[in-house]
Amino acid sequence: MSQTSQAIELAKQGPGALVKEYEDDFRLVLPTHVKPEQWVRVAQSVMRRDPKLADVARKNPGSFLSAMLRCAHLGLEPGETFHLLPFGNEITGITDYKGEIELMYRAGEVTSVVAEVVRQGDQFEWVPGQMDRPEHKPDWFGDRGDMVGVYAYALLRSGAVSRVVVMGKAEVMRHKAVSKTASRSDSPWQKWPEAMWLKTAVHELRKWVPTSPEYRQEMLRSQAATEDISPALAGALPEPIHTGDSYNDDEIAEGEIVDEPEYAPDDPERPM
Repeated sequence: MSQTSQAIELAKQGPGALVKEYEDDFRLVLPTHVKPEQWVRVAQSVMRRDPKLADVARKNPGSFLSAMLRCAHLGLEPGETFHLLPFGNEITGITDYKGEIELMYRAGEVTSVVAEVVRQGDQFEWVPGQMDRPEHKPDWFGDRGDMVGVYAYALLRSGAVSRVVVMGKAEVMRHKAVSKTASRSDSPWQKWPEAMWLKTAVHELRKWVPTSPEYRQEMLRSQAATEDISPALAGALPEPIHTGDSYNDDEIAEGEIVDEPEYAPDDPERPM
């Protein structure tokens, strides 16, 4: 029986059986701090709780395995920081903003991440070049109004403040507009708009946060392990990351719902 046929037969038994069958492959790419047995049990629990997800996984085991392998590669938790969402007959893996923040902490150079949505009734001030971080005073218990912007920054171990990402509503909508699933009723943009605004800012922030050598070595170890995974999972991971000194580790791709619009160099809406 071919690897593909085997995956289809296991999917018919239930996606949980499929996850268990490929546990050794997930083990190869999971970061060393994650316990494979526990990760597999969590993944199986997610499938039991979501009949629609399980149904799509049975029909399209390749899509399901691809999303699961990306989740394993990033070392995130299925259903918590990495979400498996069925869109038609495909399963898309999505890192939420909490997962993005976890990846920044894991790199070892960040002590704190601040990310907040700004609403119409909030007091908000940000003067680049004069302030190292925004001043934001929301009325947490009042009617704050509609969302008008979002910001994110990190505090580094050196005591410095990272680059500050500030996006107005128009900029967030540009990101939403290039998402292929944003208009669907089951899209995260429709179901959890505030979380997606935060995700957009935090995803941009990750490009400006330094990564530790240990973190990059772990990512490279995970990618090197793909040479030994089953043929049924081949091609599910992104291209290898670069090993230069750039702080932008966005080459470590994942199932992503925040697509990147193109900007001209002098575009006033380009993230700061």
